[in-house]
Amino acid sequence: MATILLGILLAIVAFVVIAGLFAIGQYNGLVALRNRFKNAFAQIDVQLKRRYDLIPNLVETAKGYIKHERETLEAVTQARNLAQAAGGRAAANPGDPQAMKDLSGAEAGLTGALGRLLAVAEAYPDLKANQNMMQLTEELTSTENKVAFARQAYNDSVMTYNTKREVFPTNIIAGMFQFQAAELFQIDNPEEKQAPKVSFS
Repeated sequence: MATILLGILLAIVAFVVIAGLFAIGQYNGLVALRNRFKNAFAQIDVQLKRRYDLIPNLVETAKGYIKHERETLEAVTQARNLAQAAGGRAAANPGDPQAMKDLSGAEAGLTGALGRLLAVAEAYPDLKANQNMMQLTEELTSTENKVAFARQAYNDSVMTYNTKREVFPTNIIAGMFQFQAAELFQIDNPEEKQAPKVSFS
């Protein structure tokens, strides 16, 4: 009788240990995936900051040539400031769905404002030929491409994390330890998904 009880007790202890190790493994896996998407957002943040730094120089260069387009220049500056603020909030917590939605909206607005500025600049041959303007727009285009690649890597990391936290049995651990769903970084308006086309050749 004592041997049977001991066997049952050992089976229960073994089950608890195995279940505990499994839970720890699932928890650690979720933490690793969450850290991966946060790191992926940090790569976007680097490129966005570079973009935000280029825009004042672009506006300043254009200002000397397109004095009658003050509204366009002010719209770019305002959109840049809004995007920069939204980027700061998203960088503080890339897992916050509202911060990511705000950033997506602000970036869409900035892309639209930049597109309008570059369309206006096309009408000014002297501005198009300005060496500083050509260099800035080339750097901006390169940065836009890097943002797009970094955004894709971030979205892939978010998708992996969200899938892991939703599948059984990891969803039990995710629920117990409040692993929230992460938000994709996407721009909803199809016209705004394209980087501004920059060509001063």
